Amino acid sequence: MHAFDVLGDPVRRRILELLAEGEHASGEVVAVVQREFGITQSAVSQHLKVLRDNGFATVRVDGARRLYAVDAAPLAEVDAWLGRFRAFWTPKLDALATEVARGKKKRGE
Repeated sequence: MHAFDVLGDPVRRRILELLAEGEHASGEVVAVVQREFGITQSAVSQHLKVLRDNGFATVRVDGARRLYAVDAAPLAEVDAWLGRFRAFWTPKLDALATEVARGKKKRGE
């Protein structure tokens, strides 16, 4: 599965956001995703499996718990693809930063 196919699903993106905060037990991930998306534990487990099978997440067993974490390697592929397009928005963001700095200077901040 291509990285963008994996990331195209909002549930999987949300799970990655959670895991980007640090390692989470599967039960913690399930609780958040169930609350936010209203899907079953089994559906969340399937999304975790897709992330794991495609290299976006790692899992380790700690007693009875499964602890998930982000594996950033596939995100490098996404970053490389996006790199070709940064030229479209980087100058605009730089110009915005300049205007914000000018505004702060005018206000004496």
